[in-house]
Amino acid sequence: MLRRLFNRAPKVAPVAPPPVPAGLPAGRVVWAIGDIHGRLDLLDRLLSAIVESDPVREGTRPVLVFLGDYIDRGANSRGVIDRLTTLADDPAFETHFLKGNHEDKMLEFLDDPTVGAAWCDYGGAQALESFGLKVPVLKHRPEGWASLSSDLAHRLTARQKAFLESLEYSVAIGGYFFAHAGARPGVPLDAQSDHDLMWVRGSFLNSETRFERVVVHGHTPADEPYIDHRRIGIDTRAYDSGVLTAVRLEGLGHSFLQAVAQGEGDIVVRPWSVSVAA
Repeated sequence: MLRRLFNRAPKVAPVAPPPVPAGLPAGRVVWAIGDIHGRLDLLDRLLSAIVESDPVREGTRPVLVFLGDYIDRGANSRGVIDRLTTLADDPAFETHFLKGNHEDKMLEFLDDPTVGAAWCDYGGAQALESFGLKVPVLKHRPEGWASLSSDLAHRLTARQKAFLESLEYSVAIGGYFFAHAGARPGVPLDAQSDHDLMWVRGSFLNSETRFERVVVHGHTPADEPYIDHRRIGIDTRAYDSGVLTAVRLEGLGHSFLQAVAQGEGDIVVRPWSVSVAA
């Protein structure tokens, strides 16, 4: 009996594969776009600037990775969804649309109206307004949320719903891994849970643990983009700051581009420089 116990193979924790050099294969250009949150005006201006910066050439297709949180808080969630569904059909680009925690909550509300109050507390009310709907006056009455969930399901077109239900949780390209929120340290990137990819925050941001690839993410807003040896964060609080950020990745290099709201409907595009954190 003792011999059998001692001869048992010890449990071995999963080991992440060796790091992939941060960079992209020759000829590949990737743009990652941060949290849009209903700011169709900023999105349209930023997309125009991206096309101007990287015009489509024969035999090349720029890659556009949208990091999630297309809806809530800003004024035009519905318009953003429509714009992205149109872009998905554009053969000039390779597109990847990731699911953010806000899309996750909207879809959950369609299946379970009881989460409506929680969703609306952090931006869902603005998304509903973009579909011509309003939060129930009597928030404590479950029948009001059930009716609203049904109304939203009817206002969503088949194309819009198909887009929301087809969102990816992550995508890996070259030495980069794209996810809405980030990834849980100590877990290989290909073993991350869907929940962590959409919702993780403190354990990811505060860790020094490197992943197999550099993680490009949104979800956690900051006044300016962030980059270090393990992650690139590009959520610059577009719904509130009026600044929507994209990062351009090519070869071993990177650069940032921002659409910035100024004054009465005026939007300018500017490059942004940020030092790599130690």
